[in-house]
Amino acid sequence: MQEQQTEATIKDMKNEPHMPEGLATMMKSQGYHFVGKHSATKICGYTSDSLKGGESCYKHRFYGIRSWRCIQATPAIGCNLACTFCWRIIPEEVGFTWNELNVVDKWDEPEKVVEGLINEHKRIVSGYKGNEKVDMKRWNESNDPAHVALSLTGEPLFYPKMNELLAAFHDKGISTFVVTNGTMLNALKALTILPTQLYVSIQAPNKELYGKITRAKNLTATWDNFLSFLNYFSTLNTRRVFRLTLVKELSMNDVKGYVELIKIGKPQYVEVKGFSYVGGARNEKRGLSYEQMPRTNEIKEFAAKIAQESGYIVTDYHEKSAVALLCIDKKAASERIIKFKK
Repeated sequence: MQEQQTEATIKDMKNEPHMPEGLATMMKSQGYHFVGKHSATKICGYTSDSLKGGESCYKHRFYGIRSWRCIQATPAIGCNLACTFCWRIIPEEVGFTWNELNVVDKWDEPEKVVEGLINEHKRIVSGYKGNEKVDMKRWNESNDPAHVALSLTGEPLFYPKMNELLAAFHDKGISTFVVTNGTMLNALKALTILPTQLYVSIQAPNKELYGKITRAKNLTATWDNFLSFLNYFSTLNTRRVFRLTLVKELSMNDVKGYVELIKIGKPQYVEVKGFSYVGGARNEKRGLSYEQMPRTNEIKEFAAKIAQESGYIVTDYHEKSAVALLCIDKKAASERIIKFKK
């Protein structure tokens, strides 16, 4: 009996994602590290750069997070949308018919997910110790993560134990930045513990473009649910952010549409960001091109137009990420830098 229990425990701890082996292999080749059945982490380029004394990400500039102490992760690999600009691999596009909405038979416990993500993050950054370019003070701090961005891939609100997951991170003094696609209204309503900062991705300014970009299977139902999500989102007592991902010749032609969504969601912060022609976005089936990435002046001009129409304040800009920050008022602008654990 004791041997059976030990064997079961070992099997349960293995990082074996519930997905086709070929898809898992492709993701591993892109730098994904799996944790349990449905979670994953991957080192962010800015985490890597900042460890070597280089530039930190726009969240460092805008909100004060320390990129070298940040875990980029997800508690749910699967997603219910297939956004054209997304960097992730969409299974159907590479020959897999895997149902992402039915990824597991039993969800991993929150404590296991948190410990697994932290341990895997430490394992990843351990490889930087021998790099002569690495700032050792930052490397030591990277082994004590202070932030987690649940934004890597998939839809994090699929994870049904999000309250416990957030609590487990917060108990360790780790701030939580959650990015959702705005479709999981019931999951949002079920949150009694809120992340440090909650993002909703604004994929398009109107229903027609939303359908074209997200490729939602039931456009009317998904769009209506998205609007309801934004309405409820506006009531939440946490730092709320809209992230607009802009694609030239596709989603940069309806300022008033974006402003109407901003009026519904009432975020304190709006990030106006250009899409990146990387990863899955390069798949020819998406129909995008390198030339559709907005240039610095185009992002700034579009952000200024949104500010003019919405009354928000253009507050900052991060050149490398091609993202502008708008704040709802001067108070939000003055409070954008968060006080995190030391």
